[in-house]
Amino acid sequence: MHTDLILQRPATLDNARLLLLFHGVGSSAEDLAPLGRTLASQRPDAWIVSVRSPDRSDFGQGWQWFSVQGVTEANRPERVAAAMPAFEKRIRFWQHETGVGPLHTTLIGFSQGAIMALESTQLSGASRHAARVVAIAGRFAQPPRRVPEDVAVHLMHGEQDQVIPVRLAADAEHALRSLGANATLDRFAGLGHGIDAQVIEAIGRRLETM
Repeated sequence: MHTDLILQRPATLDNARLLLLFHGVGSSAEDLAPLGRTLASQRPDAWIVSVRSPDRSDFGQGWQWFSVQGVTEANRPERVAAAMPAFEKRIRFWQHETGVGPLHTTLIGFSQGAIMALESTQLSGASRHAARVVAIAGRFAQPPRRVPEDVAVHLMHGEQDQVIPVRLAADAEHALRSLGANATLDRFAGLGHGIDAQVIEAIGRRLETM
């Protein structure tokens, strides 16, 4: 049974938005609750749900979408692809529960959650899951292969990230723009692999037009 956290229900269901938060490996839905509650103060019109990934982490605590033990550039895409059906299922579940469709859905992922959200934009022949993806300290499993149709991709990355280097975010933005996609990159000096007030402010700014 999933233990996702509903952090906010909008005061009115008319024209409601849906923000889905996806945590990193070895983490939990609770770990993104502070981010979700801050976003709630900015977006009273939104459902905000922190989603827990389905599998227990190999690290002995927390949860994961896919194992990172022995992960390489060669096997990462296969692991992400194997986890993607469950990821898509959670998106569809919450869209059904809230009555909010893809046009008003935003996926916000941190680290492994960002990898899953970014790769969901690359599914061949798939219907669009969201109008926006915010990827914090994430990366594509492999370089973008196609334009995310009608999806804005907002990359957020600390310049001191030692887990997923910022150059991967810069490469992703360049690749997306080269494909003709709507992509932005916010870089944060002094920030490592994490989320701080700068990131939260940037997310709020990117979501102003949602």
